[in-house]
Amino acid sequence: MSNFSPELATILMMGGILVGLLTGFPVAFIFGTVGIGVGVLFFGTGIGEVIYSRMYGMMIEYVLLALPLFVFMGVMLETSGITERLYEALYLWLGGLRGGLAIVTILIGTILAACVGIIAASITMLALVGLPAMMKRGYDKSLATGAICAGGVLGILIPPSIMLVIYGPTAGVSVGKLFMGAFIPGFILSTLYMSYVAIRCYFQPHLGPSIPAEERKVPLATKLGKLAQAVLPPVILIFSVLGVIYLGIAPPTDAAGMGALAATLLAVVYRRFTWRGLVYVAYQTMKTSGFIYLIITMAVAFTSVFIAAGAGDVMKNLILSTPGGKWGAFIVVHFIFFILGMFVEWIGIIYIMVPIVTPVGQALGFDPVWFAVMLCVNLQMAFMTPPVASAIFILRGACPREYDIRMVDIIRGVIPFVILVMVGLALCTIFPQLVTFLPSTMIRG
Repeated sequence: MSNFSPELATILMMGGILVGLLTGFPVAFIFGTVGIGVGVLFFGTGIGEVIYSRMYGMMIEYVLLALPLFVFMGVMLETSGITERLYEALYLWLGGLRGGLAIVTILIGTILAACVGIIAASITMLALVGLPAMMKRGYDKSLATGAICAGGVLGILIPPSIMLVIYGPTAGVSVGKLFMGAFIPGFILSTLYMSYVAIRCYFQPHLGPSIPAEERKVPLATKLGKLAQAVLPPVILIFSVLGVIYLGIAPPTDAAGMGALAATLLAVVYRRFTWRGLVYVAYQTMKTSGFIYLIITMAVAFTSVFIAAGAGDVMKNLILSTPGGKWGAFIVVHFIFFILGMFVEWIGIIYIMVPIVTPVGQALGFDPVWFAVMLCVNLQMAFMTPPVASAIFILRGACPREYDIRMVDIIRGVIPFVILVMVGLALCTIFPQLVTFLPSTMIRG
């Protein structure tokens, strides 16, 4: 190792990331270039040994095999027609409320979140099904698009979440416990979102007019039948994944395989399974998983050099020296995640920051599952805060052109939901049992 100081390594690597992001190059190549470049400067030909151990540990991490299986499950559900059935059933029950269609959209997003686990699929499905219905009934563009973004983003928090699958091995925390820990906070956010829509539309009914009774005039038996047919299959799918994890029957990787099989069977039952569709699902699974694994590989290279050069200790000591004690440090960590979320993809944030802040959380005496879930809740805002804001761009690309949805409409719509994420963070901070209760009751962690 060279005689360069850890402080210099911190400046070079964090500064290199900042400059790289401003160039607009893909984040994976930025991580790899900065990490390997500074690694050669500090360690010379010994850089291979620095990167090897952490990279090898990532390659043999069994739980990461769940990632492509969860992606497969999500894409398969995207082709199954589950969203249309849910929307048709819930429309009959909640359409009469002011803002009812926006509430239905968030509720379906919550159900999809417990089935899909990837926001691109959730937001696209909600946009294609929910947006036309809301625009046809005269809903405010910002309210409609904000509800779609907020409901769709829940898919990255409510298990089975790809984010939690990646976070677990990075922080050395059980993925199963993270799944259970994120369950209640995810539903709290969903409840906050739906309550906001209901309250605002109650006082401003022109934003989300109710659906005339004649459009919902269906016999009660028919409404109950449609609801059962639409909701029962997702419930079975959710139990096939989360239930077996909670009961200790199978670890997350095996449960992901069961979920992929259940999603395929659901497509068969709905008569939406085709060989062409299977090829599409396989292609999208390889494409998405390959993209994620590329970022993981480059981020691991960056993190290996960052930790080995002593920069991790520099960052840890800097955070721990923050005024305000443990809660001051806690706020600083969340502020860093919030700012990074505006500019960096969540995968990069996890692989760069989690190895740094996890020892901070341990030093401050926080429960590791609670600390991890709180950061994952924080990252909900990253998908809705420009300039990166992947949820906004996904929705903008999925919006039918005839509705003339502009970026400013979507950004204006997501601002209240970003504030509600902060409210959710505050609730889980004041009442940590909201996170820790379910993991503490698991049969096997």
